[in-house]
Amino acid sequence: MRVRTAAALAALVTAGLVPLAGPASASATPPPAVIGPYPDDFNGDGYHDLVTAAPGATAGGKADAGAVVVSYGSRSGIKASNRTVLTQDSAAVPGTAERGDEFGSALAFGDLNRDGYSDLVVGSVGEDGGAGSVTIVWGSRKGLTGGRLVADPDASSHHRFGMALAVGDFTADGRADLAVGSTGADVQIFRGGFTKTHGAASRTWVVPAMETGDSHGSRSLASGDVNADGVADLVVSGTFRSGDGSWVDGNLVYLGAASRPKSLRTLADGGQQRAVLGDVNGDGYDDVITSDVVVHDGKAGPGRVVVYPGGAHGMSPAPPEVLSQDSPRVPGAGRAPGTDSFGAALSVGDVDGDGYEDVAVGTPYEGVGSAPRTGTVTLLLGSVSGLTGRGATRWTQNTPGVPDLDEADDLWGSAVRLADLDGDQRADLAVGARRENGGEGAVWTLPGSAAGLRTAGSVSFHAASLGVSGTSAQLGSLFGQ
Repeated sequence: MRVRTAAALAALVTAGLVPLAGPASASATPPPAVIGPYPDDFNGDGYHDLVTAAPGATAGGKADAGAVVVSYGSRSGIKASNRTVLTQDSAAVPGTAERGDEFGSALAFGDLNRDGYSDLVVGSVGEDGGAGSVTIVWGSRKGLTGGRLVADPDASSHHRFGMALAVGDFTADGRADLAVGSTGADVQIFRGGFTKTHGAASRTWVVPAMETGDSHGSRSLASGDVNADGVADLVVSGTFRSGDGSWVDGNLVYLGAASRPKSLRTLADGGQQRAVLGDVNGDGYDDVITSDVVVHDGKAGPGRVVVYPGGAHGMSPAPPEVLSQDSPRVPGAGRAPGTDSFGAALSVGDVDGDGYEDVAVGTPYEGVGSAPRTGTVTLLLGSVSGLTGRGATRWTQNTPGVPDLDEADDLWGSAVRLADLDGDQRADLAVGARRENGGEGAVWTLPGSAAGLRTAGSVSFHAASLGVSGTSAQLGSLFGQ
């Protein structure tokens, strides 16, 4: 997501992650919006940080209690030793780690209390038998220093509160708001003006005609600025009522507005699971990039990536761009056995520094050689023409220079994240494989460069090396967005 002003930098957020402790800020007199130059530089040291969820981790002896790993960016990128592990048993976090809480089911970040430091928001969908919970952990110069729970205002109407999260100034008042999804038909928006003692200033809500139930509700939330007005817009992924009364899978775009976000358009292409926002054609408007892939009971259908251009009126009238592994110059073959789930994970960032944001596409169920469901990641390059297959590259654990080897059921590409972790102004690629080592999970990073992604300097971290325990920890399930 391209950020254009200091206020937008404070408020507009793609999902991300927050450190608990780290180097002190070098900034003595920060601007009022943020201390660090990036919305995911949570201690103001000038580097993006990476946070990785392990919702199946064991904490306090409780299986599936969940954990979040904070890896701090630096001139040399991230290191296994430069990290902190956060659970509900951590001193800064309200509550107690319990079996099945799945702390880390969803992640978001932003400066909610306007103190110049980004704050971490964590969803726990299994809390209280599936009711769900949302926890804010406050950022500071010394890392995260305390937290509070966000109460579900309508617990009787839904479950899994916090299964989707997004932060942005959706109400045009210059303050970061928190959007929370659940299995219900509404998306709760907690209005900016958060304080450590009193939480949100007030509450509003978005009420799409959304199908409810444990497998429905808001599957994901994303924020960006599709009309470049400096106010965050919200994209809700779910199943919506169409004009003829039928239910359709898709994404509903809401434009930020002073009272509450206003419904703009339903992007209904069937089977869509998530959306991310970023300016892939360099025109100054965030585009909505969605995936159209269904994964059910360990089986994946054919996937594609759909790009809806942003514009002055919210969405450009131009037709969407559609890319799959059957598109010209895109590596792979979408209809070959085992080469499905293209788009199961998405992230946006400028890898080569050319001013056009690129899209990383996870295909975790894709087979490589004789290894089924080992997983791949494809990088699609942005350009003045938007996304095309030109220059696209495909990466696996068997790519020369990438640590480790392809193995069956690793699901490499379960999560992807493009963020500049080493301060060279080019986005690096983080890849999660939630089934690595039988389900413990692992994380890789590949540095960005003027020539694109490179393997020199790439690293991998398995769960044990990051202090995460549990045979089914599923480290690398998500990086936020």
